[in-house]
Amino acid sequence: MEQSSSWNERTVRHQYDRICRLALEGEVVDYQRHLAYRQKYEVLLSELPVKELSKLFTMDEYDLETSRFQVLGYDIEVKDSLIAEALRSLTEKKRNVILLSYFMDMSDAEIAREMNLVRSTIHEHRKRSLELLKNIMEERTDEKE
Repeated sequence: MEQSSSWNERTVRHQYDRICRLALEGEVVDYQRHLAYRQKYEVLLSELPVKELSKLFTMDEYDLETSRFQVLGYDIEVKDSLIAEALRSLTEKKRNVILLSYFMDMSDAEIAREMNLVRSTIHEHRKRSLELLKNIMEERTDEKE
């Protein structure tokens, strides 16, 4: 009887060990699947490209920080105060050419059509305006330093 009792205990132990091993092996498989899923669908924030990272947040923009210009029925918003200040110092025609060209992405021909001018005149206005803006902005930055 003693032998059969110890044999039964050993059998029960072996059965218990086998069940424990199977359970642990199942957990290992589940954990490996979970890791594979995370590797496939999750990325560390530090590894995201800048373009993707910029989609994860928004910046509040307030009207107090922008300047608005009215040009031929368009409302054009300039966010940089230095550029806005330099644009205000230009004549209206030159300012309109710069705003339509660089802020509305209009071609010289489109601007000429809108302003009833010749395309070459628009080109000259833009060229001279850029030189003036460059000089004005350099002066302003020199004053601030």
